Amino acid sequence: MKREEAEIMRKLTILSAALAAVITLGALTTPVVAKPFKLAHSTWVGYGPLFIARDKGYFKEEGVDVELVNMEDVKIRFAALAAGRIDALATTVDTVLLYLKPGGPKYRYVFALDDSKGGDGVVADKSIKTIADLKGKKVAFTEGSVSQFYINVLLKQAGLSESDIEVVNMTAGDAGSAFVTGRVDAAVTWEPWLTRGKQSPHGHLLHDSSMSPGLITDVVVVPENVLKARAEEIKAIYRAWVRAVDFVKSNPDESYEIMAKGVGGWLKDPKVFAETLSGISYYGKTENEAFFGKPGKLGGLRTTLQNAIDIWSGFGKLQVKVTPEDLVSFVAVAQ
Repeated sequence: MKREEAEIMRKLTILSAALAAVITLGALTTPVVAKPFKLAHSTWVGYGPLFIARDKGYFKEEGVDVELVNMEDVKIRFAALAAGRIDALATTVDTVLLYLKPGGPKYRYVFALDDSKGGDGVVADKSIKTIADLKGKKVAFTEGSVSQFYINVLLKQAGLSESDIEVVNMTAGDAGSAFVTGRVDAAVTWEPWLTRGKQSPHGHLLHDSSMSPGLITDVVVVPENVLKARAEEIKAIYRAWVRAVDFVKSNPDESYEIMAKGVGGWLKDPKVFAETLSGISYYGKTENEAFFGKPGKLGGLRTTLQNAIDIWSGFGKLQVKVTPEDLVSFVAVAQ
């Protein structure tokens, strides 16, 4: 090999090594882009502040990238959560218990979103004065839903059980319609059917959720592995949520616009959103701290969870044995 050729080869070797070093260094120093934290929800007024947290930039300011994912079917939501396609979901306290499976993910409640304060209820014939009077009557509700949980808690408090009534299984909307048209004696439903039921010639409001605070509460739920791996993001989401709830209180009109647009669906009209909002109460920092309580001494969440465990166990719907304490994490609320 000629001297000139050898020199060229030497320089090429040095250049190749330098390029390799640059590439390696670049790979080491280029920041890893964190994947968004995916939180699934359905179309519900109680989830409105999530969109304020997103659109007002609270999530970003708290240092977390959140992707809100609409999934109407709760079964699809839990399947996605178990498969790791989403990181968290919003649902009622009692619903989570139905999706605990042997060998499956362990779920944890990390903070509460809203409490039904009249948004759910029981409309009944005027001859039915108390829950105890439902004995032997046709009562319409959706089996395996929060409506079944709700009516069973009320029946239990009245010394009855579901076997004491004639169950008519249908959706909440169909239940309300069936009551208004006189096909059932009572219905467990929500707006607009509570109002329509009350306004019917034969109907009145027998009970609504404002009479049982904390019984129907929406929460954010995460699998245990997500809780361990993304605890700081969960804390940030909670802080952004609290800021959003505070914003709703101080800027209601602007909030209704943002939330109606974000939630969409049947709630896309800000006026309808505001009217529906009257049936719930958002949980901010103070409410969450009271509801969750402290490690070793749970707040109202314990009562709601124990009611749910008792009710669903009675129907043979629980696949694993749990206590309220098994399901609660204070990682967000206690920060």
